Amino acid sequence: MAADKQNEAKVAAFDENKENSPDGGLGLEILQIIKDSQQQHGLRHGDYQRYRGYCSRRLRRLRKTLGFKMGNRHKFTGKKVTVEMLSDNRYLLLVLMEAERAWSYAMQLKQEANTEPRKRFHLLARLRKAAKHGERLEKLCESPCVDAKTKLEAQAYTAYLTGMVEFELQEWKPAMEAFNKCKTIYEKLASAFTEELAVLYHQRVEEISPNIRYCAYNIGDQNAINDLMQMRLTGGGGGMMAEKLEALITQTRAKQAATMSEVEWRGRTVPVKIDKARIFLLGLADNEAAIAQAANEETKEHLYETLLAECRDTIQAVREELKTEAKQRERGSDADSGKVSNLQFLHSYLTYIKLCTVVKRNESMAHTLQAKLKEPQTDENKRGPRPQDLIRLYDIILQSLAELSTLQGLEEDCTFQKEVALKTLVYKAYRCFFIAQSYVLVKKWSEALVLYERVLKYAKEVQSKAKSLNNSLKDLPDVQELIAEVNAEKYSLQAAAILDTDETAEVPSQQQVKDNTLLCDRLETFRLDPALVGKQPNLVQFPPDFQPIPCKPLFFDLALNHVAFPPLDDKVEQKGKGGLTGYIKGIFGFGS
Repeated sequence: MAADKQNEAKVAAFDENKENSPDGGLGLEILQIIKDSQQQHGLRHGDYQRYRGYCSRRLRRLRKTLGFKMGNRHKFTGKKVTVEMLSDNRYLLLVLMEAERAWSYAMQLKQEANTEPRKRFHLLARLRKAAKHGERLEKLCESPCVDAKTKLEAQAYTAYLTGMVEFELQEWKPAMEAFNKCKTIYEKLASAFTEELAVLYHQRVEEISPNIRYCAYNIGDQNAINDLMQMRLTGGGGGMMAEKLEALITQTRAKQAATMSEVEWRGRTVPVKIDKARIFLLGLADNEAAIAQAANEETKEHLYETLLAECRDTIQAVREELKTEAKQRERGSDADSGKVSNLQFLHSYLTYIKLCTVVKRNESMAHTLQAKLKEPQTDENKRGPRPQDLIRLYDIILQSLAELSTLQGLEEDCTFQKEVALKTLVYKAYRCFFIAQSYVLVKKWSEALVLYERVLKYAKEVQSKAKSLNNSLKDLPDVQELIAEVNAEKYSLQAAAILDTDETAEVPSQQQVKDNTLLCDRLETFRLDPALVGKQPNLVQFPPDFQPIPCKPLFFDLALNHVAFPPLDDKVEQKGKGGLTGYIKGIFGFGS
């Protein structure tokens, strides 16, 4: 409550001290003021009662500030703002707040009228009151002391309130004319200002467009239903208009349901005699197409919830018929008691649609969370997505797949059971992956490593079984990408485990077995060794031990002993036999 009072004071200080427009006339940013007030005081959550209380308090403050009292404690004296009083733009704000208070009360009564129809009369009275205040505001703005922009905004605001009154009275043509007038004025204002200022006017135009199309459809324009369906895809027509759109779509499908008599599934044709089931099955393809074309995740989530709600209602209607059929079987003898009846098979088909939709919805949510999980977190105080959130989603998916395998009439369908088993393996792998990531966050390295190995085991099993069921993998996540991601995460985990010196006490003892094996000798084995990041890491032995190496070979010439040389006697001089005699002969040439 204190925060609301502070916000109110800030908005009041901003609006009530606003300067006049540059052209010398009084100015009031009507659309900007009401949008800011609505977003800050309840309408973001659809709380019209809170916004009505804010408007009442704002009116009291304005009257007190301007000295515009409506009598005293004992007697009420009604007073109206006149053109002569327009010396301050707060007089215009006073009338605007009166209109907003009446409008917010009408919207509050519209919410309550769903359970209490008598409140609709009060609702129409308050809407007329709001439109009357809007007309007063428009007349005051016709004064020459008010600038042109404020005059146009007042005309658009009055046209909007008038259109709302006619819309509730189901006077489609006057309502369409009023909404078109409002739309035209806002489009002109948007084109006259910069892009930043024009955003607000464009948003208002988008809010009005579904009402215009709905009025056109009720007048007789059959093409308007397509425009309404497209607006439903883009998230337009929120709030009260969304309920009217859903009712209109259901009414259109009911007209077409008379032509549908049977449905075929898993090779069996089943007659459809229940009107609710006909309407649902007829719109199933449109709903799936709408989900595929959804503009954003919020719209897609809304469409999924709408489809699931319709499916649950249809299943309940078929279940009621099944009870009646069971009673009839008890009274008489049924020869085909062992065979699944057509109605039971239809119930299995609708349950299959519901469970498959749950799987697709949770897979879509998981995909969105995975993208957010990879984004860097900017605000530390804000809680971001965690792996535990994804684990919960995959738990729901696995539970739905387990229910699929037990559907009546499909117990002996081997192909169906194999498809469900394959899908179960895929989602088990993803669930195991995010469990491992949750262990990484709390630095339980060994558990995470074991789980990563389990993921690889599941993924390889999927690849081996998928060869015979290629069609079943079309809508499933890519297992090959998961394998690549797991391998990358394993190496990151091992590096983080080695560098994490603060949590070594929590590591299991079997991972901390100390031995004298050097790191270079066990590169293929992962083991947490705190000494690796200490002062004396056990990496390699230094200095290294001497190792014997082969020396340079010695060559011995052993072949020389076996070589026979030719005789050289005739080439070699023979020495003389005796000393002096031979010498003398040699001198005189006797020996030659």
